[in-house]
Amino acid sequence: MAEAKKGDTVLVHYTGKLPDGTVFDTSTERHPLKFTIGNGQVIEGFEQAIIGMSPGDSKTTHIPPDLAYGEHRKDLIITFSRSQLPEGMDPKVGQRLELTQENNQTALVTIVGITDSDLMLDANHPLAGKVLTFDLQLGVIEES
Repeated sequence: MAEAKKGDTVLVHYTGKLPDGTVFDTSTERHPLKFTIGNGQVIEGFEQAIIGMSPGDSKTTHIPPDLAYGEHRKDLIITFSRSQLPEGMDPKVGQRLELTQENNQTALVTIVGITDSDLMLDANHPLAGKVLTFDLQLGVIEES
């Protein structure tokens, strides 16, 4: 039976969990994830886990931060003046915001702290620094 390899396009059902068992994403109630191995469409550890699987295979894999969303970086936590918020906005800890940078690029950030004058914003990916567990089931392989 064919095994998934770099260059193959695969269909994968998955459930992603945090170390405490909390599910952060799953494809079980929708279409499987379709991607080409080696094209950088998914995190590196996810790709590596699929390589060598055959259609119908299932497995559970643990992906360390360096093969997922990286370590949580303190330099990506910034102070932002509340005076720069839109008038009437009532920010809450945990709220996600989209900021436009000076180069017109956008960045998604999470409010992690609030004072009378400032917000503390975290620009790390929400899953940065976490070991991720994925339950995987390989469906179809479209060989390259």
